[in-house]
Amino acid sequence: MSPRAGTAGHPTLAFVESPVQLLNVLEWAHAYAHRTPGGTAPGRVAAIPAQGGRRSGAGSTTVDGAGAPRRPAREGITLVVLSPTDPMTRGQLRRMAELARDEGYEVRWEEARGGTTAPFQTVGGLAPLLRRAHRVVMGDPFSRYVQLLLAITRARELVVVDDGTATMEFVAQLARGERLVRWHRKGGRPGPRDLLFAPVASWARRRLAPSERHTVEVFSSMPIEEVPEGVTVTANDFAWTRSRFGPPRLTKGADLVGTSLVETGVVDGERYLDAVRGLAKAHGARRYFAHRRESPDKLRRLAAETGLEVVRPDLPLELIARRGPIGRTILSFPSTVVHTLPLALAGTEVRVAVCDIDPAWLTDHASPRAQGFLSGVTGTARDVDRLSSVAPG
Repeated sequence: MSPRAGTAGHPTLAFVESPVQLLNVLEWAHAYAHRTPGGTAPGRVAAIPAQGGRRSGAGSTTVDGAGAPRRPAREGITLVVLSPTDPMTRGQLRRMAELARDEGYEVRWEEARGGTTAPFQTVGGLAPLLRRAHRVVMGDPFSRYVQLLLAITRARELVVVDDGTATMEFVAQLARGERLVRWHRKGGRPGPRDLLFAPVASWARRRLAPSERHTVEVFSSMPIEEVPEGVTVTANDFAWTRSRFGPPRLTKGADLVGTSLVETGVVDGERYLDAVRGLAKAHGARRYFAHRRESPDKLRRLAAETGLEVVRPDLPLELIARRGPIGRTILSFPSTVVHTLPLALAGTEVRVAVCDIDPAWLTDHASPRAQGFLSGVTGTARDVDRLSSVAPG
């Protein structure tokens, strides 16, 4: 696919709902700039500060521009944050928005879940932009919000940027013509809400398949083996992150990366605590970088029982690690970071090691696909060491 830069009449819209998605839109824009004649990024991503700003319509806020010096503004793209309600996610999104603003981008912040009428205000406010958009970039094709917006747009180019390991499942399901369902959701009959939303989801799935009327690109750092016919896959090597940050100062010992597998009902909480304790003891880990969705109660108990310093990052871990300081060894369970950290930390001496999920750790509520998917995440990771088992701590 040969992308064309957006114009005032035919803009590019990018929709994100998490800090990682926003990071990967910045990576996409950076890569786009280096493959487009003239080297101009297609965008002006619109960001908000942590506080303040002026209202610009129902459910949105625009930054007045005070703060760090900006790079020259980049026209053609509007980055739309469909804001979640989780405080940690919102905090990281605000920090990522500040970085985007420093790069010369602007972001439109939508309180998309701010009450009963918020979805109607959000969709209504975005509809005119969606109808004019030439290109739509999205971070989560499983999102019902994004699927609803896809039903409105007639964009000629669709781009999916990484939303972590879920991208692997999305591409595989698209290739097989399956219903789009997140991997950790338990199999079985669809619920009432699924049935009510089914026509929109079906339309979105058709829109995400290439046709004579539109192209589809997947911009990913994940290993994608099953590529749907007509879909263009572009590698994300975290060039923007490496060009802006680091190399990091390295510390002695190891750092451990947390996961939300307990919160999503995949892994038993007691088993997970035992595994963390065993990893920390075996590898001399000192810090535990919490996932933004981990519960405060679990983290308090983990700190008390393992002696690890729990760190709640204010940015995606790829940026935290690249800025440093970071341990010479980073320990992780199967997750996105076992694929992204080796790329973000390329050229450093940091070792990334991944610990498999023992089938005995899975809960009775885990999806039948969980073990196979998690094994695939570990097995396809490049430039990592594999730890097959963990002794109880």
